[in-house]
Amino acid sequence: MANIKSAKKRIEIGNRNRLRNKARKTEFKTVIKKFEKTLAEGNIDEAREILKDVDKKLKKASVKNVIHKNEASRKISRLTKKLNNAI
Repeated sequence: MANIKSAKKRIEIGNRNRLRNKARKTEFKTVIKKFEKTLAEGNIDEAREILKDVDKKLKKASVKNVIHKNEASRKISRLTKKLNNAI
């Protein structure tokens, strides 16, 4: 454990950021699961709307440095491909 006051503050900041990043990751993972469930049920129009939400959340996560921008692009691309193949 840190003894210096500034080091203790940095630990607190790191924990706060870790929880914030975890929340953002959980958020887009949940929306992705919702998209895949909707697609499996055959609701193409609803899946399109959810894909827009997925796109928005992934891009926001990449801008906030939660995930790399290439990872966000790759996930969006793969999900779009799934949607197009389901049509």
